[in-house]
Amino acid sequence: MEVLRRSSVFAAEVLDVFDRSLTEKEVVSQSKALCRDYILSRLNHNGLGWSESELNLSPSNAALAEVSLVLLCLGDELECIQPSLYRHVARQLNISVAMESMVSDAFIGVATEIFATGITWGKVVSMFAVAGALAVDCVRQGRGTNVQIIVDSLGQFVRKFLVPWLKRRGGWAELTKCVVKKELIPEQPWLSSVVESLKYFLTTMYVYIMKEP
Repeated sequence: MEVLRRSSVFAAEVLDVFDRSLTEKEVVSQSKALCRDYILSRLNHNGLGWSESELNLSPSNAALAEVSLVLLCLGDELECIQPSLYRHVARQLNISVAMESMVSDAFIGVATEIFATGITWGKVVSMFAVAGALAVDCVRQGRGTNVQIIVDSLGQFVRKFLVPWLKRRGGWAELTKCVVKKELIPEQPWLSSVVESLKYFLTTMYVYIMKEP
């Protein structure tokens, strides 16, 4: 029993060390920087010109460069599995991007549903994919100012729900372990399960967002 007790204490101390390794502010700032990178990639991929200066964020640092690359790689794979799911998200949610509050509420609502049954890296990637797709919709409809709203909304969601989980894993660098070797080939099973879940989320989110509090 004494051995078990000491093991439990040691495990708690290890988790506490991980929790202290990154501050909440740092985790949120990194999350927003990664979201910025992801959105810029998606806008450029869709031929929608955009510059970093149009987002109220400093460029992501070198330490996040590999994480950003892996996140984009996994996002590409997720979108390849079900391309229609990450296109015209605003239309699927039946929302108007003309209203900033609706865009923010829609993103927070979808993110909340994605993580309703727990947190996995697959769901984290899906959250970024939704952010990227929603940003593309906004820019296409002449609502480029909403891009920053989406980035801020993702940061808000991470602060409220994901910071402890990320800190226990040592931060965003853990995401790089989701790829095989150095070819950045994603492990697919958890991505496929996320797609199946998100189909349901997107088809029900309008009712969820618009229902009375």
